[in-house]
Order: sequence, then structure tokens, then C-alpha cells
Amino acid sequence: MATFHKLKIKDIYKEIDDCSVVTLDVPSELTEDFAFRQGQHLTLKADIDGEDVRRSYSLCSSPLENQWKVAVKLIPGGKFSSFVNNDLKTGDTLEIMAPSGAFGVETSETPKTYIAFAAGSGITPVLSMIKTHLAKEPNAKFKLFYLNRTVKSIIFKEEIEQLRNQHFGRLEIFYFLTKEHRDIELLNGRFTSEKLQEIFTKLLDVSQVDEAFLCGPEAMIFLIRDELIAAGMPEDHVHYELFVSGLSEEDIKRTERLSQQNVEGVEVTIVDGGKEFHFTMTSDYDNILDAALAAGADLPFACKGGVCSTCKCQILEGSIEMKVNYALEADDVAQNFALSCQAVPTSESVKVDFDV
Repeated sequence: MATFHKLKIKDIYKEIDDCSVVTLDVPSELTEDFAFRQGQHLTLKADIDGEDVRRSYSLCSSPLENQWKVAVKLIPGGKFSSFVNNDLKTGDTLEIMAPSGAFGVETSETPKTYIAFAAGSGITPVLSMIKTHLAKEPNAKFKLFYLNRTVKSIIFKEEIEQLRNQHFGRLEIFYFLTKEHRDIELLNGRFTSEKLQEIFTKLLDVSQVDEAFLCGPEAMIFLIRDELIAAGMPEDHVHYELFVSGLSEEDIKRTERLSQQNVEGVEVTIVDGGKEFHFTMTSDYDNILDAALAAGADLPFACKGGVCSTCKCQILEGSIEMKVNYALEADDVAQNFALSCQAVPTSESVKVDFDV
């Protein structure tokens, strides 16, 4: 069962013109449920004009701060982001799910060197990581490569600069701008393969990096991931969370093929909250999540785009195929975990466990 908790807005302010930072008031009886690791996110729900609207936002606060903060960047035409930036105020109430997500790593007892590449609001989970790793690991070092349009559009610039001063010599920051020109040509424009090669030569020794965190648009993330791996970094040390801007050709072909999959009459068993829920799929829905919701199940979800992993489940019986998957690692898939919003049954019956 998707458990949402009604939490009051403790504070809300504009970090920049089109980005609001929301601090949630988590009561003492829920602090254990809302314990989180740097890099995780919250799923927020609100009734907007009679519609149940949900979105996932990364926590930008550190677990060490005993605060729950998210930054919501205004997206043109975005229902939830417009609501938060234009209507939400201190004292209002939102429905929130406990923190989830697998982005990031645990803190280390041994000295490590971390790097992060972020674009725009992709800084939010990275900021939580910077604050946590540098505070808990006195010998750790962190390098941030942060892409924005202009200086004025840099989210959390003042806080980032304070962290640089606080951890002097251990936090290095490189700002890249796409709409303003600076004297150092390397810092102008988006990341390209050529620019990354120059960064690896002048600013970053990839061989000395222990963990890399990437957060931003899909094309940027996959480019940087591939370049880091080509430069010798182990693939399982490159961690990313992305904003999907469009399906790849491979994803489009798979989605088209699975949309023709005959799901009429598939018997589905949902395990949630220790109880079983049974229903028969119809051709009105081609994925397990939508079909289950239509049948009356109360399941967790947020983006429905295969990105946030809020609807993660485990296939206990039968088989499925996912249209897209931007959230689960290969070892998750090997253990039969799936994103229910993308899971299309390929057997006559399936049993799916949401108690994971």
C-alpha cells in the first residue's frame, strides 16, 4: 500500500526566480520513517484542480542536518512545479512518501576522492552528497563540475560557495555556462567529448577518482558516463540519475513492440502490505501499474516514466519485459526487480511483490 504522510510546509522560499526550496515539517514520531541517505528523493502528492498529481524531488539537505528540503524548478506547463512555485505557501500541507532511491553511495571510513557532474536542478542530490561526504569523511575530497545557463540561474550558488570555504582545499568547484561568455574558453558551453578530454587532462585525474555522481539530462549523463569509463573508471563506480528528454531509437522500437503485446486476460497477483490482490488485465492498459490502479489497487508511483523507481517491485512468478528502464541497475534486473509502470506481462499470469 502506498503510504503517504500529511506534512506541513515549514518554510518555502525562492532560491532563484524559477526555483523554490521547500522545507517539510517532519514530526518526531516520523523521523525514523523519514531517515534518508544522501542522494535519495521524496515523492510529493497534491490535489491540483481535482487531479491527483505526484512528482519525485531529490532531497538537497544532508541527513546530518535533521532537515527535509527539496528544490522544485519551475517547468513551463508543469502542473506540480507550477503549483509549488506559484501557489504553495508556509503552513500548507502536502502528502509525502518516505524517502527512497538508490542514487549515491554510503560514506567511507577510508579517504576517497569524489567527483560530480551536474546540470541545473541536478545539483539537488549532489548538494546533499557534498555536505554529507565532506562532513563525515574528514580526508575526503570532492570536485564539482556544474553546468548552467547564466550565473543568475545557478541554484544554491551561495551555499556551494560557503561549503567551499568551510572545507577549504577539499572542495573544488568549476562552473560551466551556456549563455554567458567568460575568458576561460573551457568553461563556456555544454559538455562535449572534446571538452571532457580537456577536463580530464587539466582539471581531473580520472585514475585518482573513487566515485563519480552524474545528474542532469540524459544525453549529457550518458556522454560523461561513457567518457569516464573509456578513461579507465570502473562502470560500477559511475552513478547517475537523469532527466529523460526523449526516448532513444532502441527504446522507441521496444516500446512499439511491447505496445502490441497481447495482455488481454493476463492474471495478475499483487502482493502489497502482506496481502494479495488479484485482477485480470484488459487491453485498456499495457503495464502492470496502470492496470492495477484501474482495478482498485493502491500502489506507489510518481513519474510513470521509468526514472524515479518509486513503483519498484519484484516479479515472483511469470515474466515481464520493461519498455524503458532508467532507474534499476543490472543486478536489480537480474534479481527480477522491475518498474511496474514499464512492466508488460509476457506470460499468461504474473505475481508481483511490492513489499520490497
